[in-house]
Amino acid sequence: MAVQLQKAHASSSLRQVIGWLSWTHFLNDGIANYLPGILPFILSQRHVPAALAGGFMTALLLAQGLQPLSGWIADRIGGRVMVLGGVALSTASAALVGWAHPVWLLILLLILTGIGNTAFHPQALSITRGHVGSRQGAVMSVFLVGGEIGRSLGPLAAGVVVHQWGLNWIWLLALPLLITYPWVMKVIPPAPKKSRQGAPIAFNRHIKPASALLGYSLVRSATTYEMVTLSPILWHQRGGSLVVGSALVTVLIGVGIVGNLLGGAMNDRFGKGAVLAGTSILAIISLAGFASLSGFWIWPALGVMGIALFGSSSTTMLIGQDIFSENPALGSGVALGLANGLGAILVIPLTYLAAEWGDATIVWILAALTLATMPTIWGMPRGRKELAAHHA
Repeated sequence: MAVQLQKAHASSSLRQVIGWLSWTHFLNDGIANYLPGILPFILSQRHVPAALAGGFMTALLLAQGLQPLSGWIADRIGGRVMVLGGVALSTASAALVGWAHPVWLLILLLILTGIGNTAFHPQALSITRGHVGSRQGAVMSVFLVGGEIGRSLGPLAAGVVVHQWGLNWIWLLALPLLITYPWVMKVIPPAPKKSRQGAPIAFNRHIKPASALLGYSLVRSATTYEMVTLSPILWHQRGGSLVVGSALVTVLIGVGIVGNLLGGAMNDRFGKGAVLAGTSILAIISLAGFASLSGFWIWPALGVMGIALFGSSSTTMLIGQDIFSENPALGSGVALGLANGLGAILVIPLTYLAAEWGDATIVWILAALTLATMPTIWGMPRGRKELAAHHA
């Protein structure tokens, strides 16, 4: 009886930790990624050409390229200061955007939001993986889904707030964290501190699989960011409302939650290679559909695209941590942060070229890039055999 009670308590504690981590991930990613939903309004208010919209997105996302460094620091110091401090910084900075009238101040706040977001993720992922047990893919997906729900609802919530009350009221999006922060501080456990006497990181051995992972994840990130940036701007240029345009982002990322859950379950059942290949093929098909269709049909095309783009999220995260087994937070930083940062840089030329060549041409280019990265799948450790060979 005592053993059963102990197991029940451990299970309840696990659910509580994962639940609050997912909630914090939801709040952080929601407020740190609301920009696409109000980007058409900001461009109009600041008299900035649509071709330069990628500059605002890059300012927000560029700091994610520092996630490997953030991951290294997180593993060295342990604890949870980067989780708690990161979400606080991203929330405070994003809440002040409504008062940032000079463009330089707006860009500064976007950069600070990105830095907070960068600090949050590696340590949060490390804490999560320390509580997943044997069902790595499924439980990691639950944590990632929390963030994706935030990313999907953040632009829509921002669009509604700005449409109803104006940009000065964007601070309302910070209230949920302000109210629940005491519980977040109470429940989220610290990450263990990595011993400095541990095995050094074998960069020479990791460079080949890490490069393959980075190439795959970079194109996936650039595709996601470009579609998130282009969709509401394109809708607004065609006479659509701000709220409906932000809903396009919600569809892309929100339906992607299904892809994340399916991807995690498929990873546990069929393996990493099947998930990476399957989601790549689906991404190519959905991008081709979006480039060819118009009107109502772009909505289901975006939904399928979301499933494809986010279906590999937990798998690439696990591969990154498997490659850098000496420093799992660094591995997740490579899979998530560095790829996102480099993908953010590509948003500037892609958005500019979309204004010059047309949106459909850029979407076709993204489909071609996705196809070109499929061979990188075979350069990553996808199962026990490849993982054993990599660490031999």
